[in-house]
Formats: sequence, C-alpha cells, structure tokens
Amino acid sequence: MVIDVRSPKQEQIVYPDSDGQPMAENTKQFELIVWIKENLERLFADDEDVFIAGDLLWYPVEGSPTIRQAPDAMVIFGRPKGYRGSYKQWEEDNIAPQVVFEIWSPGNRPSDITRKFQFYDRHGVEEYYAYDPQTLDFMGFQRREGVLSPIDAIDGWVSPRLGIRFDLSQEELQIDRPDGDRFLTTLELDRLLKETQERAQQAEERAQLLADRLREMGIDPDTL
Repeated sequence: MVIDVRSPKQEQIVYPDSDGQPMAENTKQFELIVWIKENLERLFADDEDVFIAGDLLWYPVEGSPTIRQAPDAMVIFGRPKGYRGSYKQWEEDNIAPQVVFEIWSPGNRPSDITRKFQFYDRHGVEEYYAYDPQTLDFMGFQRREGVLSPIDAIDGWVSPRLGIRFDLSQEELQIDRPDGDRFLTTLELDRLLKETQERAQQAEERAQLLADRLREMGIDPDTL
C-alpha cells in the first residue's frame, strides 16, 4: 500500500475585487473623486506606463488578503494602463502607488483617517493628499527619510511626481496642470468642447463665404 505523505494542498487565496464599501457617501465627495481621477487620466493620457485608478483595492502583500486599501485615487508610474479588478502589487513588479488622494466624508472617523495614513506610510506611498470638502481642510504628506512627513506650505505646492499645483486661495480646492490650465469638471470640459466646435464651424463658414466672394470676382481660391 502506498501512503501519500505530502502536505495537504493549500486552499487558493481569494483577493476580492470589492470591500463592500461605497465609493462615496454623498454627491460632493463623488464629484471630487471623479474630478481628480479623470483629470489625472487626461494629464497622463499619452503615457502608457502610468496607471491611474479610483476606488480600486490595492493589495500590497501576497498571501494577506485582509491587508488592503482602496484609495479614492491613486497613480502608479511604471505600470501599463489597462483593466484590473484589483491592484495586486506582487503582480505589478512590486511597484507601490506613488501618489494617493483621499476625499473625506462626514462618516470618516479620526480612527479611519489614522488607519489610512498608517497604511500608506507603511506600504511606500511617496505623496499622500487628503481633502475635507466640509471644512475645506487640505493636507499633504511627502516621504522624507523613509516616512510620510507633513507638507507645511501646501498652498501653492507643486507635486514632485505629478507636476500639478494646489491652490487654496479660492472657496474650494483648485488644482492646476503643469501647463497652467486648471483641472476642469466634466461639464466644464463639455462646454469648452462645444465652444471650440462652434468656433471651428464659424471659421469654416467664414472661409466658405470668402471663397464664394473670390469666385464671384473671377478668382479661383484653390489656386491661391
């Protein structure tokens, strides 16, 4: 009789794609999360090696599915764009998110804020930004000498990784792109696109009128 002395096969570890928590607790928090995430997407649209996600579970340690966090927005340099159900760091060349954003809601307790900060500090985030739209408090942290340290002069601060500038001079947080243009909402972008299309159409109509006038004068505009 042959006796199998091999150890029992370990059960496959499951890393859920959802923690069962809502992305946002109110419309303002949701709008801000989308505003930051989508503008970052546009900022790095041409760089295939910058992955940006919102409310995506990040698992930093293989074999530990309970060690996880879902930043409101995170930016990872050195990883390709594309679909992910979650961000398993050991499958991503062990690259941790370098920049993380959190938008606080009334339901966030001090213990939640502390726990998230400790998580990001422990697992290698380089820049961490947190905004409370209720109180308009905005905090930033940068990794120095191995730990996340507060950024004292956050108004006007330019992110070393992202190149964006934070402006606290208005009633709400404003963010400027490296080219000086500010982050826009989806409605503002739609309005800007419509205005651009209207100006292009008007220019085309003026060019057609000019061409017609030249033809009336016996001049072929195509030869000019």
